Amino acid sequence: MRNKNFLFSAKGICTAAFLSLNTIFYAQKTADLSTLSEKTLNTILEKNRAYYTQGKVADYIPELGKMDAKAIAFSVVDKNGKVFNTGDVSKKFTMQSISKIISLMVAVNEKGETHIFDKMGYFGSDKPFNHFSNLETTGKPLNPMMNAGAILTTSLISGDGEKPFLKILDMVRYITKNPSIDYNKSVYESEKSTGHRNRGMFYIMKNSGLISGNEDQLDNYFKQCSIELTAEDLAKIGYFFANQCVRFDGDATYKNADMAKLVESQMLTAGMYEFSGEYSRTVGLPSKSGVGGGITVSVPGKIGIGVFSPALDQHGNSLAGYHMILDLAKQYGLSIF
Repeated sequence: MRNKNFLFSAKGICTAAFLSLNTIFYAQKTADLSTLSEKTLNTILEKNRAYYTQGKVADYIPELGKMDAKAIAFSVVDKNGKVFNTGDVSKKFTMQSISKIISLMVAVNEKGETHIFDKMGYFGSDKPFNHFSNLETTGKPLNPMMNAGAILTTSLISGDGEKPFLKILDMVRYITKNPSIDYNKSVYESEKSTGHRNRGMFYIMKNSGLISGNEDQLDNYFKQCSIELTAEDLAKIGYFFANQCVRFDGDATYKNADMAKLVESQMLTAGMYEFSGEYSRTVGLPSKSGVGGGITVSVPGKIGIGVFSPALDQHGNSLAGYHMILDLAKQYGLSIF
């Protein structure tokens, strides 16, 4: 009996030792974030640069179709607010749907979460970003990350004319500490003249009583999508929400852990459109993409990531951008899961 107990004990010790060694081995496979450098980012960028050949620049908005498919940039803001850049870091592009996380913050700050989400859901979706979803059945958008929900969110920000848009623009300027950021008027005009599907959503919600104003409110949405920035600006936005709405330089004017949780949860649930579920499995980080080719990523409590490459996959997400984020997440074990 003693021999049997000894064997069980020995087996247990060996199993524990094996599991410990396996844990150590796994930990060694992921790098320490303190080793992050521009060289690291450049290696990842060059590895994934060619993915643009498999994607397509968005051309349903004519001005976006003029983007250089080969352009690519990668930026990270580390825990201490230090910026690492590589690629076409000075290249500007429009936020498009990434602006939705900023308008959500502005609207909730003004009206409260309950007021905003009484009019829409927290749901994910298996439909494209511009799908009407359940507007014609329940009358409410699925979430604030799809176009219908984002149009409604912006319409709920107080102020006449372009004041709601200016609040969004000012918040982008504040978060990035970049007062030169503005919207691209050519892209705005292009979006406005071709945005009939968005106009249809606007009027369905107006018909159901969710929206009470006029098309000035829709114009504000087109303008916010046309805000122009860089991959570095996106990394700073990612950092902001990753760190309880504290700016990369430590400015805590808008510090709000609950707001950060709300925005990050929406990014994780619906930030990559109908690809969000698979993206959560592969990358596992709150992220928001835009058809301008940008993606902003929040690594909760740690870093912000910004990528840019305008060639998109079938979901409307940057193809090379996704693969750069995926490689960085794997190399540093960044997934929240």
